Order: sequence, then C-alpha cells, then structure tokens
Amino acid sequence: MGSSPKSTLPQTIQPGNGTITKLSHTFSIAPMLDWSDHHCRFFWRLLTKQALLYTEMVTTGALIHGDRQRFLHFNEAEHPVALQLGGSEPADLARCAAWAQEWGYDEVNLNCGCPSDRVQSGMFGACLMARPQVVANAVRAMRDACSLPVTVKHRIGIDQMESYQEMLDFVGPVAEAGCEVFIVHARKAWLQGLSPRENREIPPLNYPWVYKLKADLPHLTIVINGGIQTLEECRGHLQHVDGVMIGREAYQNPWMLADVDHTLFTMDKPAQSRDDVLVALLPYVEQQLARGAQLNHITRHILGLYQGVPGARKFRRHLSENAYKKGAGLEVLLDAFALVRESNQPAPSSSAA
Repeated sequence: MGSSPKSTLPQTIQPGNGTITKLSHTFSIAPMLDWSDHHCRFFWRLLTKQALLYTEMVTTGALIHGDRQRFLHFNEAEHPVALQLGGSEPADLARCAAWAQEWGYDEVNLNCGCPSDRVQSGMFGACLMARPQVVANAVRAMRDACSLPVTVKHRIGIDQMESYQEMLDFVGPVAEAGCEVFIVHARKAWLQGLSPRENREIPPLNYPWVYKLKADLPHLTIVINGGIQTLEECRGHLQHVDGVMIGREAYQNPWMLADVDHTLFTMDKPAQSRDDVLVALLPYVEQQLARGAQLNHITRHILGLYQGVPGARKFRRHLSENAYKKGAGLEVLLDAFALVRESNQPAPSSSAA
C-alpha cells in the first residue's frame, strides 16, 4: 500500500484545525449522478484546493434502508465537501442531516432541481418547487437536527411556472425557514416530455432572473448554475451573484480546475503540470486497489486530464480498454501515463553525416 495521499494537500482544507471559518460558495462543482463519487472528488481536489465539492444526490431511503457506509464514505482530503440529499419527508431528511454532521460533511444540500421520473415518483427533486411549504418544513427539520449549513439547489421554475415572481414565491418561504444559500440552475425543468439530459440543454438559460434574485434578496447567498463552461464566464457571473457552480465541463475537461484557485481566489498559481497531478494520484490509486476497488472505477474520472495534449487519445484508449479487466492494477495506469509522456517527448535530432 502506498503512502497516504493526504500529504499532497495543504492543511488549509483539512477539517477541524480551525483554518476554515466560513464555507465559500464562490466556486463549486455540481453534484452529478454517477460522476461525482468519492474517487472523482479526490482527483478534483488535487486540481483545486478552494472549490466546494458536492456528492452525488443520495436519497433519504438509500441512507435509512441501504448501505450507509457506502453512500456516506469520503476521504478527509476532499474537504470542503457537501452532501446532497434527495427527499421530502422532514423527519427522514432530519435524520440524514444528522448523519451528515456525524460523518463530517461541511454542508448538507436539498435537491429541488432534478427532473427525472424516478425522483418525481418519490416526490422530491424539481417537483418540490411546486410545494415551497414542504421544502420550508424540511429545511427547518434539517436545521434543527444539525449545525451544518442547510442549502437548497433548485431551478428557476418547472412546467407552467412562467414568471420570476413564482420563483420568488418558492425562495421566500424556504429562506424564512432558515436557508441562507440558494444554488439556482438557470433553466426551467419540464417534468413531462423531456429527459433529464434534455432538461440540461433544451429549456433556455435565463441568467438575468438569477441576478435579479440576488439584487432583490441581497442578504441571501445566491449561486448560479447552468451552461457555464469557462472561468472567464465565472468571473462575469460573479459580478452579479455570490458564487458559480459548474458541472459537466469540470468533469469532461478537468484541467480547467487547475486555474480556479488563481483566477477566482487570487492565490498564487501552482507550479504543477498534468503529469504532477497524475503522479500525486498514484498513491491513492494504490491504496484503493489494496482495499479492493476496481481500477476503472477510479480511472474513468481522469480520462479527460490530457484533453488537448498530444497522446491524449492513446491515454484514454489504453485506460478504456484495460482498466475494466479483472485484476487490472497500477501498471495499467502507469502504461497509459507512459504513452502520453512518450507522445510529448521532443523528436531526437538527426546527427550530421
């Protein structure tokens, strides 16, 4: 087993040492089902020390009746990290919020934005926007059960909600219940007729409504989400709101995260390369393999690390074709690493005759 990977991370993000006084929402990475698991979040933390990371949505039913260890486990190096919950029953959400604090999360977030049929049938996700008092009751129960910040992620509206006032009518009661941070996906969600993927792309973005929400409710922390792809776009949004949440672009092009701390938090730009990040990941991979993890469950999250670099395709192909095989070990990742490094070696100069 390799040495502990926690040593590669600065103490400023470690919990319980008095260095974090207030959770920053300036930049965060969205909860993404099947993507933002604990392996992925550890990788992201090697790229940015300041971003707030979110888990995949975990339903209250999964925590109450399922494998709690599996769903709540995370590595200490991931801090600051928030647990996102899916549910609507106040008692169940309160119970899960208490577990979030017990397990050491830095925030607990309630999903009021997911439009999938599965979450609708369970009466949670985006459909909760039509029931602001239910959400308010849930927030009160969660706040009573833990001392963590309780936040809400939602859409600008659903189905026939056509006005800014209807979004305000949702936010108002939830804020009165004690929620101070609202993460707003700046698209409506159509709960009938569009798939979850289509709901991320087809309804038009409406950033001005999110800006107006911050202007009308300046005492709240408003974070904007949806369609944001570059750090320059983030800087533009931060002229109007308190924070930016980015999703798929961070997953597909993770190297962009290496500039987050310098660009958005005015920290010194770290002198690290993509190769340095992969080398820093190796002890973690070795440790996880020793614990029985499958290699592809880790490497699937790093396929985009070398995007735009010579050898990136060879790197992706080697991992995609070999990391899933039974017994695949660290050598598979090292071989992929060698392929991309070879592609970036200068060609040997020919000697004169």
